Amino acid sequence: MSSQTIPSPSSTTQAASRLSLLVTIFLLTLLEFLQSGMIAFAAGPIMGEIGASPEEFSLTTVAYAAVAISTISRQRWLVERLGWRNFVLASLGLFMLGSAVCAASDSYQAFMAGRVIMGLGGAAFMTTGRVLVNLIPPSPQRFIGIKYFATGLAAGIAFAPGLASLSVAHDEWSGIFVLLMLVAAAAAVMAKLSLPTDVVQDDLRSQSHPVLFMSLACGSFLVLYAIQRSQYDFFTDTTMLVTILGCGALAMYYFFQVLRNYERPLLALQALRRPRYIFGVALFMLCYVLLGANNLILPVLFQRGLGVPWDVVGRIQTLGLSSALLAWVLMMWALPRWPGPKKFLVGGFVSLTIFGAQISRLTGDVHIWTDILPALAFNGIFLMFVMATTAMHTFRDVQHDDAVLSHAQQLKNMLAQFGTALGVASSTLLLQWRSTEHYMSLATRFENGNPIYTQAVRTLSQALFANGAGPTADSMAVAHLAQMVTQQATLMACLDYFTVVAMVGLLGALAMSLQRLMK
Repeated sequence: MSSQTIPSPSSTTQAASRLSLLVTIFLLTLLEFLQSGMIAFAAGPIMGEIGASPEEFSLTTVAYAAVAISTISRQRWLVERLGWRNFVLASLGLFMLGSAVCAASDSYQAFMAGRVIMGLGGAAFMTTGRVLVNLIPPSPQRFIGIKYFATGLAAGIAFAPGLASLSVAHDEWSGIFVLLMLVAAAAAVMAKLSLPTDVVQDDLRSQSHPVLFMSLACGSFLVLYAIQRSQYDFFTDTTMLVTILGCGALAMYYFFQVLRNYERPLLALQALRRPRYIFGVALFMLCYVLLGANNLILPVLFQRGLGVPWDVVGRIQTLGLSSALLAWVLMMWALPRWPGPKKFLVGGFVSLTIFGAQISRLTGDVHIWTDILPALAFNGIFLMFVMATTAMHTFRDVQHDDAVLSHAQQLKNMLAQFGTALGVASSTLLLQWRSTEHYMSLATRFENGNPIYTQAVRTLSQALFANGAGPTADSMAVAHLAQMVTQQATLMACLDYFTVVAMVGLLGALAMSLQRLMK
């Protein structure tokens, strides 16, 4: 009878703890992209439920991002004093509290308070998830941690629209926050089982000062506020926006200048002056700009431009973005055989080019499953190929020290908040500009002397009203035509945006093929 080795209790416990750590990494990263994607997708219905205007809802996004930047900057500082387990559990507790406040809110003020609390707790989830990978000793097991991290990223991006639309379609928008609380609770259980409680000695801890912290908080808020207000005041009050932006930039400049004087600074900027790191962060910024812009434009295209129902929009986006998961499976298969990153970066930007080109050629007579779904699949491939590849190679020169790696992740994710806000603002401005231009061009044909216009009014009057044309029927037909023109102008503006996306993809593919830092 052959003998069989029975694992000792200690090895079984270590395996369970390692699995719990991997699940923690996955859930923290999943939470980061679920919460941002779901709330961005369901912004319209949430605004209606809490009675907020677009300007007010945008301010909640600014408040969350400003709090997130301030909290991320102190992540390592807090871990050194609390230990990983207490820090993660406290972050998840605050995040769940903020989610509960948002779920129960029936006013703009309550929702704002909930989002601020969520920012205090959840801002550093992605940073934490990536740095926790380094708790795994250097070995092939560490790459498994990267796999769990990237899978959480892909799953969050893919499932956010579908889950949000499911809640909204059933008139349960608060279900978005209930789901986030459930995922956070599961992450807390895993963190309790796997994370260490060690703290750093007093003489080795990062240094900071309350004034310095307030400088960063105020500066980031002012910069983000100026970016947010540009969506509404860019064409009318540029001087005010430039003044606010300048004050915010000065406050942040003061923060980074004074930071250099500390022996153990909050962010070790000198150690991050590596060409590979700077190049990788720039790539991340581009991805976050496009992610923020696409999260805004795609629902506008589907709903206002094409008249697709809300639940179908979420379903089609989730199906399309699920290609990110398939792309990650392909990467995991290919990396051991061909580890070079250049082919994935070039392939990612080629996919972005195809995505933008296919969407930019749409017409009002479109089949959503055959015309749009394949394009969205290329968008998912772009996000996975570029973001996952960049995540694996950006930090190679700074991962020798856990503190430096943490600072590198913190700075990257602080900048990501600005990138997302910039993407939303710039795409909004482009949409406003192009839709106005297209509307004015189409509206010039609205005159009684135009035979096409007259015939369209007569045909609509007869189609809408059984008793034929008349003063009331004609006025209703004109209103319907005006609505159609607005829809057409919005559609054409969205198509202009995706032409720009295709150009960015083409330039990106060319740049990635020529660059030598990640090859």
